[in-house]
Amino acid sequence: MSTTTTMAPDDGYDRRRELQAFDDSKAGVKGLLDAGVTAIPAIFHHHAPPEQQQQQQQQRARIPVIDLAAPEREQVVAQVKAAAETVGFFQVVNHGVPGELLAEMLASIRRFNEEPPETKRPYYTRDLPRKVKFNSNFDLFESPAANWRDTLFCEAAPEPPRPEELPAAVRHVMLEYGGAMRAVAARVLALLSEALGLGRHHLGEMGCAEGLSVVSHYYPPCPEPHLTMGCSAHSDPSFLTVLLRDAMPGLQVLLRDDEGAAAGRWLEVPADVPGALLINIGDLLELVSNGRLKSVEHRVVANQSKDRARVSVACFCNADILRSTRVYGPIPELTSEDGEPPLYRGVTVPEFLAHYDKKGLDGRPTLHDFLLDHQPPHY
Repeated sequence: MSTTTTMAPDDGYDRRRELQAFDDSKAGVKGLLDAGVTAIPAIFHHHAPPEQQQQQQQQRARIPVIDLAAPEREQVVAQVKAAAETVGFFQVVNHGVPGELLAEMLASIRRFNEEPPETKRPYYTRDLPRKVKFNSNFDLFESPAANWRDTLFCEAAPEPPRPEELPAAVRHVMLEYGGAMRAVAARVLALLSEALGLGRHHLGEMGCAEGLSVVSHYYPPCPEPHLTMGCSAHSDPSFLTVLLRDAMPGLQVLLRDDEGAAAGRWLEVPADVPGALLINIGDLLELVSNGRLKSVEHRVVANQSKDRARVSVACFCNADILRSTRVYGPIPELTSEDGEPPLYRGVTVPEFLAHYDKKGLDGRPTLHDFLLDHQPPHY
């Protein structure tokens, strides 16, 4: 599978010191750009096979567009099933969220990131218990190479932060947006439950969207985009992800062919359907579905624009990550002794997230560490 390793440093290079200095600035990647850098620091250098460095924007993935308001529910369920069992991504339209709310959410994230450093600095932290935090690269000190992006995190459910805990730029919209995304997630989980042959409320009653993390990414223009990434290859440590993004390109998905898990091509995920939300299956939903639903690797290439940042807002649907003690394993109705044995061992959501955070975005699929036979599944 895809890997990420750092380029060999010169003798005497102290990577840890450079990482710490970057983090201590509390200005993020945007701070580097504001300082006028024309060559990206070595901590951002990625090394990958040439075919992975190519953006392949001319090759676009065919991501299904599903109308949630279509009159024939069975047809919608069939479309969701086909997408979730193959590409793992699909777009939804007529989802009930006003276009004005989507536009304002993106605009507020842009405003926050483009404020003066002294305005953002009070929110810069790596203190995990804080419900609102701003930083650059959650795995800065664990990953092989840093990514060219900054991020604002908000734990929006089940217990949202107080309004005064939120930056002024997003205070008027963040919690309303989080509530709207939970409603969309509930509708999609009901469709996925039916797609698995379960009762409509099965996944919802398992707590798959009890928690919601709103993770807003800002990808500034990069002076050397061929040397780094906006986000390394990964799959999501959630049950379901609902993504809002602007019209700028950059998101890519790894689509496999019939040759097995090791084969595949990075293809651009088009952002050409106005008002659409992009849904993707998370690792935990693949786990509880016993591999039927696919959590597919994706990445973001560095921003090649000379003057405009790319913005996206990912809502990760999960259990209550602070209080959940439930062990999630393959749903019994989806396994059988003589047919499909369980592929994965059971795990609590806090355990899974702790493993994901410790591992960082190192290019290795997290789910493989939870396989019962320790062998990657074949799709």
